[in-house]
Amino acid sequence: MAAKALTVTLFLLCLVRISLEHSLLKRSIDLIASHSLIVDSRLPREIAPNSYTIELHPFPEEGYFKGKVKINLTWHEPANKITLHAHEDLVIEHSEVKVTQIVPDDERLRSLTAPFEPTDVKVTRSEVVPKKPLYVIHLDKQLKTGAQCTVDITYSGKLYNDTSGGLFRTNYINTHTGRKEWLVASQLRPNLARKVFPCFDEPAFKATFLVSIVRSNLVKSLSNMPLSKSEELHNCELVRDYFEESPPMSTFTFGVLLANFVSITVNKTDGQSNPDTEINVWATPDFIGAVQNATEKIYTSLKALEKLWDFKFPLPKLDCVALPNYQGTRPADNWGLIFFKESELSSKGSWLITHELVYQWLGALATPFWWSDAHINNALARYITSYITLQVSDGKETFHNWPMTMLYSIYYEFSKRYPHGKVMAIKQDSSSTKTEMIFRMLNYTLGETTFNNGLKRFMADRQYRTFFGDDVWSSITEQARIDGKLDESISANEIAGSWISRDRLPVLNIQRSTNGTSATITQRVYLRERPHDVPDQDKLLWWIPIVLVTQDKLNFTNTFPVMWMKREREVSLSDLPSVDKFIIVNPEEIGPFPVNYDVANWDLLSKYLQTGERNNIPVNTRAKLLHDAWNLAYAGELSFSTALDMTLFLKYEREYIAWDPIFTMIDHIGRHIDGSNVHKKFLMYVRMLLTPLYEELGTEAQEGENEGRANLRSSAKVFLCQAGYKPCIEEAQHAFDKWMEAENPDEGNPVANQYICPVFKWGSKEEWEFGLQRVINFPPSRKQSERTYLLKTLAGCPIDSWKIEKILNITILEKNGNFTDNDIYLIFSMLTGSSSGYTTLFNYLTKNWNGLKNAFENKPQLWNSLITSSTSVFKTQEGLDMVTKLYKEKQNDLGTADFVITKAIKNIKEEAKWSNDNLPVIESWLQKYLNLEKNGSGDEGSKFL
Repeated sequence: MAAKALTVTLFLLCLVRISLEHSLLKRSIDLIASHSLIVDSRLPREIAPNSYTIELHPFPEEGYFKGKVKINLTWHEPANKITLHAHEDLVIEHSEVKVTQIVPDDERLRSLTAPFEPTDVKVTRSEVVPKKPLYVIHLDKQLKTGAQCTVDITYSGKLYNDTSGGLFRTNYINTHTGRKEWLVASQLRPNLARKVFPCFDEPAFKATFLVSIVRSNLVKSLSNMPLSKSEELHNCELVRDYFEESPPMSTFTFGVLLANFVSITVNKTDGQSNPDTEINVWATPDFIGAVQNATEKIYTSLKALEKLWDFKFPLPKLDCVALPNYQGTRPADNWGLIFFKESELSSKGSWLITHELVYQWLGALATPFWWSDAHINNALARYITSYITLQVSDGKETFHNWPMTMLYSIYYEFSKRYPHGKVMAIKQDSSSTKTEMIFRMLNYTLGETTFNNGLKRFMADRQYRTFFGDDVWSSITEQARIDGKLDESISANEIAGSWISRDRLPVLNIQRSTNGTSATITQRVYLRERPHDVPDQDKLLWWIPIVLVTQDKLNFTNTFPVMWMKREREVSLSDLPSVDKFIIVNPEEIGPFPVNYDVANWDLLSKYLQTGERNNIPVNTRAKLLHDAWNLAYAGELSFSTALDMTLFLKYEREYIAWDPIFTMIDHIGRHIDGSNVHKKFLMYVRMLLTPLYEELGTEAQEGENEGRANLRSSAKVFLCQAGYKPCIEEAQHAFDKWMEAENPDEGNPVANQYICPVFKWGSKEEWEFGLQRVINFPPSRKQSERTYLLKTLAGCPIDSWKIEKILNITILEKNGNFTDNDIYLIFSMLTGSSSGYTTLFNYLTKNWNGLKNAFENKPQLWNSLITSSTSVFKTQEGLDMVTKLYKEKQNDLGTADFVITKAIKNIKEEAKWSNDNLPVIESWLQKYLNLEKNGSGDEGSKFL
């Protein structure tokens, strides 16, 4: 149940990291789409395309288009029918389907020098396969291997208006003319080309494209390749644009645009006689100024990628377009023609732009053979994006503190008893993230030069072709062996396979000898969530690089492993410094695994970090040491006394990356001990830890400050507000007053989201009641997401039981018509985030049992949700006793929720054991810390509620 408990603290912290969540969401959707395509309707392999000649004539105002396609085909096996992908929305003129043989299927005839006269092949019938996106053309004879034909198809299709997929249209107002203007664009990833033309809509079927587009003379057209020529049609109001023939490419990379846009051209030569790829950035005339800065970012990233791959961008031009009203979950990365949302192309950072440029090589130039290899493609693309972004920004663009934040997320996910649950998007994204981190690990352990040369080897071999996931690892292995970085007994394939083939991660335990000069290293499955009863965990072993840094030689640049654990349970490490010098294994989070040491080594690390020499240890490693200690303690692998000692250096730390793990762990530990006597002391510890930091940073951003400092201030403020920091509460209430004083408060919410929860938690009855009325009276014309946020904070933030009881009464027993069943689900979920929430819900359940049973008599899912939320989140023996007593009293009256409460009792027993083991240790350490701090700085209580 811990995974379900959505705490308000974490909820608000997520607002600070909204850009990260946004990018994660995109990746998840992209990956899940690819996963679902694994069972897509596959085409037979007898016939393959060589080229497409496509004619398109869109009618944007009418919402449809006309098209013709000529496909040049080769028979690789005998076949008497042609099977294509075609969406049901395509209307095909069956009578006009024509097949012409241009190369004979008789090998003897092909050997003759005399030209072969093209001959028609009779089409006996053509059909759309029911319930499948397939179009089959039946021939009157079987053609043999080696034959070539062209198939001509005339058709029409829809211009989609409600989605940015296939060939779609949208409109916007031209402020210069005041007129509504239409644009037409395409987004064919992953398998939407079949909505635009009958084709072989699989990534492995690469072919050349020759495109022409009919347009109004009031707009321009773009496609993957440069414009070749234009001709006016008979009425002079229409123009046909012809584009150069493309290299071989997959159907999902085909793209077109018709729009009345203007452009900025980047045409730099870098001192060379021949200009580079022509880069154009396109937008509406109103928006073109906002994308001015994108040109330099595109050019800089493109040059860095050319250097990485060791050859020029493979097309003669690159157009990047800011599309108004674009609804895609990610940019449309057509080859040579990328469509962004306007906000994406005008955004401050360069990560997203670089990410789409990476796909121009890795996806368009070299393409996964099938969607089952998409996770490798995505992982490598994400790794290269982060690598290049850090390089071109000179480390200044931290975007999401890569790789630390991504590593933390997979640590939490893969250490669960049941990773991913049933959410395929989470499974795909976390697996891809782990693979991305394996690429990073190999870059460190093989050396940047070897690793990059391995990637160059891969791309040189697979450009204009397709690849399987294993091809990437094989190229890296070949290069590593050439460079002497891997011997014949080790392959990158085997190393990577031990990581990506299982939904788990290892933890290393290092026990140094009495004199410190040697150590025993053991590996086993890292399990954070209790109970640790994962089947077959003793059988899981990984290839793990042992990269070592010692206190007497603090060299963090040498990342070559001193040894590999070759799926060995235990190894020995020698030649270590004496016992009074610490060691660090896996510095800089080189591999995705935590490391535990003996208490003496942890103590040496803690003391060193509190000295002025702490910066000799890079910030990523400082963050790793802190993160590992806390998570190992949470998992029961390390004493909390040791883990808390590791936080003492934060008094002197001002780097956000080092602070980042502590915010998450404050939430995790705080949630676990919420409701206990220890929790009050823990909150005092949090206040003492964060107040000096927040006061030093100030309440307002400073001119020119970096992103990390801004994030540090925001996170510190969020947690101090939750801990009752008076200046924060007063600031929130002052902002909230403006809403309460508004003439019509239901028209909109003028209060920033960060202020709402502190007011509902620490504010007055009047303020909370005001918020309740805003939810009840919320106008349907406003965004419902605003109402959802307000309801979440209204239910999840308060610590006063009367507020919680009132919203339960209104929504359930009084059956207020302004609240839906989904609202009630949301309220139950939010109440699991704090002990005041779920304890009040439990008491409410016991007090109103019969009324609640009747209210949910015909809603078993809501009843089960109520029982789950009110019983499953307790962490102590007292909570276990409460739930057990309820079960005994109501066992025969639980209905479908019986299994819920029996499972809850089992889980609470595990959590209660954890509390019994750890709370005394935590309390003892906190008491000692608080005594020392108060004696040194005086009473700080006046600043807190």
